Amino acid sequence: MSAHSDAPDTAAPDRYGDMFNRVNAGRVSRLIVDQIRLLIRDGQLKAGDRLPSERELGERFGVSRVTVREALRGLEANGLVTIRVGARGGAFVTAPTSALVGEGISDLLTFSVIEPGDVTEARQVFEVGIVPLVCQRADEADIADLLEICDRAEAHLKAEKTYPAALSAEFHVRVARATHNAAVEMLARSFHGPMLMSLIRAQEEDPHVGIRGTAEHREFVLAVQRRDETAAVAVMTEHLARTAQRLRHNDRSAVQDGGSVNGG
Repeated sequence: MSAHSDAPDTAAPDRYGDMFNRVNAGRVSRLIVDQIRLLIRDGQLKAGDRLPSERELGERFGVSRVTVREALRGLEANGLVTIRVGARGGAFVTAPTSALVGEGISDLLTFSVIEPGDVTEARQVFEVGIVPLVCQRADEADIADLLEICDRAEAHLKAEKTYPAALSAEFHVRVARATHNAAVEMLARSFHGPMLMSLIRAQEEDPHVGIRGTAEHREFVLAVQRRDETAAVAVMTEHLARTAQRLRHNDRSAVQDGGSVNGG
């Protein structure tokens, strides 16, 4: 059944009961979005669940189908539902992707007073903290993937004399994946955009920033391969501290010059 169908879903008993409450104030579609988001957070609606039809939702909320449709579009834009068409279509609850979460974090950083230096400081806490897990759990596939990223970075440096910040961000996200912890990987992926932004700022401060960093990436992987946690922590600590120091200097200079500290 399509999400836009008027026909009620009578194939199963009413499992929703009093789950949805009528709304009658403010931006009605926004209130519907908030109510469904809360039901998802509380676990009353789970990924894969199909919401009632537009007509049924309209009756439950006490609003028009147009208002319901606007709310569903908002939920879809936020990555909370997927709209499918066809005989087995409808509005299905889904989980937001890490990429979508990352876009939200990137927007927050872009339009707030959070500096690129703050991003790298947060990375120091997070990325140094996961090194023990990486050393314990990284397998042959992880090591091979990380070394392949190092190979690409070195080849690019040799050919172009510049270092693509995107490869550095890719490397650090892949390191998080080597923890074999889904929550750690999700956090790293959601932070990909802000990380890339901070790396680009660091490269603007010093165009040669990637040369030493590329060598440190390989040193880190080889330490992980040896299960040498002390060496791996030391490499990652120095690697991130240098970037943080460079960005802090850049942020202070921007403030002293009276310029924007959030620009790219």
